Amino acid sequence: MFGGGVHIAQMLATALILFLGIGVHEYAHCKFADMAGDPTPRYYGRVTLDLTKHFEMSGVIMMVLSTMSGFGMGWGKPSPVNPEKMKNPRVDWFVSVAAGPISNICQAFIYAFLLRIALITNLFPQLPMGSTREFVGYLLFGGVAINLGLACFNLIPFGPLDGHWLVGLLLPEKPRYYWFKFNRQVGMPGLFIVVMAIQLFHVNILGGPIGYLFHLFVGTSVLDALRQIYGLY
Repeated sequence: MFGGGVHIAQMLATALILFLGIGVHEYAHCKFADMAGDPTPRYYGRVTLDLTKHFEMSGVIMMVLSTMSGFGMGWGKPSPVNPEKMKNPRVDWFVSVAAGPISNICQAFIYAFLLRIALITNLFPQLPMGSTREFVGYLLFGGVAINLGLACFNLIPFGPLDGHWLVGLLLPEKPRYYWFKFNRQVGMPGLFIVVMAIQLFHVNILGGPIGYLFHLFVGTSVLDALRQIYGLY
């Protein structure tokens, strides 16, 4: 559909969005755990805005390969936290976990604010066709969509995702024990199977929430935003 330069521009924009989205997500977990008195993240050098410290090689490789294949996917290095060292373990742990998805929502809001200005001022038709428009357009559009996707995906209460910790921390002690045990034993392989099934059967379970939040943040639908960015009226 697009030329090589444009395709590279999309890839670069996606890589930058993922790098910031995942890196800040992991930093937020560590920073709020540190603020709660847990020395573990600081001991491992993770309370830093040097976002390269929040990635592991397998997640970076997946990010590069998935971006080249047309969609962005990756993960950061798990945040080392010890709730027992926190001042108020249950509440502080909940806040530390929730900080990750919230950081993605905040990033999505920033991109959305800039995208709103760009659409209102009719910026995109003023940009030269090709790589420049593609990079700026996808940086702002993708910045909203990808960060909302990261937030919604991580809030799924299954496997190693943040959502399973948040649900567990709201449960009474005994159900919480069995909930965490189930996710340790079944969650990771189960999540992998679910993700593969979604890809295989093209089921978009997060499309509705992401579309709703995109419209709420940007003030227009995903399709209308794309039409204005690429001049498809």
